[in-house]
Amino acid sequence: MKKPASRIVITGANGFIARNLRRFLNEKKIATICIARRNFRNYKSETKIISTEFSHIPISKLKNSNSLIHLIGIGKETPENSYQSTNIELTKKIIRLCKKAKIKKIIYNSGLGVSKKTTSSYFISKLKAEQLIVHSGLDYTIFRPSYILGTDDLLSQNLKKQIKKGSIIIPGSGNYKLQPISVNDVVKIILQATTSKKFSKKIIDLVGPEIVSFENFVKTFSNSNKIKIKKINLEDAYFDALHNPRSIFGVDDLNIMLGSYTGNFRTLEKVSGLKLKSYKEILKSSSLP
Repeated sequence: MKKPASRIVITGANGFIARNLRRFLNEKKIATICIARRNFRNYKSETKIISTEFSHIPISKLKNSNSLIHLIGIGKETPENSYQSTNIELTKKIIRLCKKAKIKKIIYNSGLGVSKKTTSSYFISKLKAEQLIVHSGLDYTIFRPSYILGTDDLLSQNLKKQIKKGSIIIPGSGNYKLQPISVNDVVKIILQATTSKKFSKKIIDLVGPEIVSFENFVKTFSNSNKIKIKKINLEDAYFDALHNPRSIFGVDDLNIMLGSYTGNFRTLEKVSGLKLKSYKEILKSSSLP
C-alpha cells in the first residue's frame, strides 16, 4: 500500500504571512492542515480546524503531518492577550501538540532584534519561545524577520491610511534602519525549511538584501511629492502611543523601529539558494503604494 503523503500544519491561518503561505502552498497542491481561532475561507488543499484551545485538538486530525509552521504571535499586548499567554504559553502547547502528533519539525517566526541582552517585553517573550523550541527535542528552524512586505502587511496598511489623510508621520529623526523582505520570498523559504536539512536546527535572520532608513523607505513608498512628511518628537510619539488608543504607532512599534535592527541576508540567500528582492523591487512590482 502506498504511504500517504505528508502534510504541513499551519497555526494562525488568518494572519498576514499565513494567508500568503496558504495561497502559495495551494498553488503547489501541497496538503495542509490550517488552524485558527476564528473561522476562515479555506482552499481545496486545506483541512480547516477552528480551535481556541490547542490542547483540545484531536491528534488523529494531524496524522501524517511532517512539520508545523507556528505563525501565532502578538506584537502588542491587550487585556485579553499578553505576551506571556500568547507568545510563550501558546508555544508550549504547540510543542506538546507536535510531540503527541509525532510531528518532527517546527518552524517559528521570532523577531529581528531578539537577544539575551534585550530589555523589551516583546523580544523577551520571543526569546523565551525560541528557547522552548530549541530545548524541545524537536527539529526546528527559527526565523528572525525584519518587516515583511506584501499587499496587506501591517506597515503598508499603516502608511496607506496616513497617505489617505494627506501626510505621513515620522517619529524622531527617521534615520533608524529597516531591512524589508518580500512575503513572496518568505513563503518560498518557509516551504524549503519544512524539508531541507540545510535549515535544520538553525536560527536565521529573515531579512532582505538592502538596508534603508525609515525616512527614505517612506519617501520611496509614497512615491509622490504631494504627500507631506511630518516629523514629530519621540517624546510626543511615545506619549501618544501610551495615551491614545488610536495612535498611529504603539509603544512596541516604536521600540522595534528605533532599534534599527538589521541582519545577515547573505546567509539566508546561501541557505535558500534564492536571489532576494530588494525593497525597491518589491514596491515597483506590487500595488503597495
